[in-house]
Amino acid sequence: MKIHEYQAKTLFREAGIPAPGGILAVTPDAAAEAARALGLPVVLKAQVHTGGRGKAGGVQVVSTLADVAPTAARILALTIQGLPVRGILVTPAVDIASEVYLSLLVDRGTRETVFIGCAEGGVDIEQTARETPGKILRLPVEPDRLASLEGDVSTAAFARRLFLDEEQARQATAIMARMARLFVEKDCSLIEINPLVVTGSGDVLALDAKVLLDDNALFRHPELVALRDLDSEDADELAAKEAGLSFIRLDGDIGCMVNGAGLAMATMDTIHHFGGRPANFLDVGGSSDPAKVVTAFRMILQDPKVKVILINIFGGITRCDDIARGILQSLSECDVPVPIVIRLIGTNQAEGRRLLEGARLIPAATLEEAAVKAVEMGGRA
Repeated sequence: MKIHEYQAKTLFREAGIPAPGGILAVTPDAAAEAARALGLPVVLKAQVHTGGRGKAGGVQVVSTLADVAPTAARILALTIQGLPVRGILVTPAVDIASEVYLSLLVDRGTRETVFIGCAEGGVDIEQTARETPGKILRLPVEPDRLASLEGDVSTAAFARRLFLDEEQARQATAIMARMARLFVEKDCSLIEINPLVVTGSGDVLALDAKVLLDDNALFRHPELVALRDLDSEDADELAAKEAGLSFIRLDGDIGCMVNGAGLAMATMDTIHHFGGRPANFLDVGGSSDPAKVVTAFRMILQDPKVKVILINIFGGITRCDDIARGILQSLSECDVPVPIVIRLIGTNQAEGRRLLEGARLIPAATLEEAAVKAVEMGGRA
């Protein structure tokens, strides 16, 4: 679950991580009132669940009160990476002497929690990681040590690689320990400070804050559930969750419908292997409810980029005949203007295939065959 910067900074301050305060404004006049209360200059920061705000014009420094409301109006009129701006954080401007990048995340490839740092700051951090990976610093930390990193030698050494000044490194070491404790206490999957700055007076300050929370642990944190901004989340993903589906929109053109998260990942990897690009991750789960299949079809077909649909069903708990009935119902209820490649194997597969005889489908015996056919039918990258 994503939360906004102003909410993340509140969590930071509660955890003892120094971060500037501010006031959330949802109208230009409210932004002007906030600036008057905080004192000028201020920074107006669009509150959206995406990066790239600065490049999109969503972060502006304002030095005069007369300019606050017009600037806020321009920011509130923005749509950044498909998300409309509905709120602005008005925060005091900070005298920045230098900045670095710092985050704590779960590295699923190595099954570790890892601090990531870059002494050159975090602008275009992904590009830095690709082009000059040696500038990206990593410090793996065993998960059971995260809650007790105060005075830790390894984090102190890591901080000294980010900050040459000993006092600033000491402050950063304390911030890292508090990040780690917050990570554990709130069941986070990412805490990112971009940038972590040194002010003109030598203080180390979290100028920005990004926190991602593990959805699966929210039952332990009702106070965090209240922070969810449904208006800022993908409408399709929310609808899928209500329907019992797992759905994430991607930027490819091969629509995917699969049962099981692991099989869905394998399907997407196989599509990539043969030169295609998935349009979505969609797991219909272990249920055999045909209505889920209809809902899944409708979600896939809402994406105009989809050129072909690949259905990959391995029936265990899921019954292939019920999936087949859902497909037939979808074809009768929905306008499906693209070809459908299907691999159907497992429980009641013979009955499922019999039901689909004569339907406008392209069968495949294996996942590899299905992926090749999907790519050949217009889904090549």
